[in-house]
Amino acid sequence: MATTRGIAVITGASAGIGEATAERLAEGGYSLVLGARRVDRLAEVAAATGGTALPLDVTDQGSVDAFAAQIDRCDVLVNNAGLASGLESIEELDEKRVRTMWETNVMGLIRVTQALMPQIKGSVGHIVNVGSIAGFEIYPGGGGYTASKHAVRALTKTLRLELLGTGVRVTELVPGMVETEFSLVRFDGDAEKAKKPYEGVHPLSGADVADCIAWAVTRPPHVDIDEIVVRPVAQATARDIARD
Repeated sequence: MATTRGIAVITGASAGIGEATAERLAEGGYSLVLGARRVDRLAEVAAATGGTALPLDVTDQGSVDAFAAQIDRCDVLVNNAGLASGLESIEELDEKRVRTMWETNVMGLIRVTQALMPQIKGSVGHIVNVGSIAGFEIYPGGGGYTASKHAVRALTKTLRLELLGTGVRVTELVPGMVETEFSLVRFDGDAEKAKKPYEGVHPLSGADVADCIAWAVTRPPHVDIDEIVVRPVAQATARDIARD
């Protein structure tokens, strides 16, 4: 693939932050390899960005291995695949929901990073993990999700230490409220419930987060942006939000 900046691999690229990041990095001169489960939607994103669409289920080791085997070089890996499921108290947590979040948000990140590490090291690349303010804040009903994002934060900081001296850069991108399909997935497709968190607020868009990712990965090679926390101006914490 002809490229000016290198090859960027993006997981969860069929919508939301992943789709916006694909668009932004394509504009910035990257060739793209895009992975997601929704292959029809992924193909549309790839067509719009000039990228290559490959099926990817980060919860399935076989799928991850097949995905990685088709990638010879990785200058930027954006571990974006993730989700929230439910808003129950810890007392009422559904084990299936917790396992889904853990397998996607945590184990999925580990699987993809491990599978592509030879290509990343070979390119002296850059790993960007999309975390959340839920990685260092908590809120009632968010126990399962916040636990998974606390783990993403710990993994990212550990990678930064373990890759010290290799030249590989590691960044955690930490957004607050972003209006994507996130809430719709959390509430099992209930559109009314999904709209509630964004009422009276101008939230971030996927494009806002993608701008941060693009800025981080285009710094000079000796510069590592360890962490970016970005929120809407109306949001001070996960719970402190100024609504109209």
